Amino acid sequence: MPLDLTPRLGDPDGLFAALVAAHDGLDAAASRRLDAALVLLLANHIGDDGVILNAIEVAKSAGKIS
Repeated sequence: MPLDLTPRLGDPDGLFAALVAAHDGLDAAASRRLDAALVLLLANHIGDDGVILNAIEVAKSAGKIS
């Protein structure tokens, strides 16, 4: 299954706000743990290593992460 980049979120701004709010009151280490836990939960939900690896590459390119 290829990575689907079609926008499909009903309320992307609301979701972004919820993600930001989830970090309220967390120190940097706790914030990174939250992000890691969320990524792993969603990766497990996707369940396709190829799609996840493709998403990592797309995210790295989009954010110019080296």
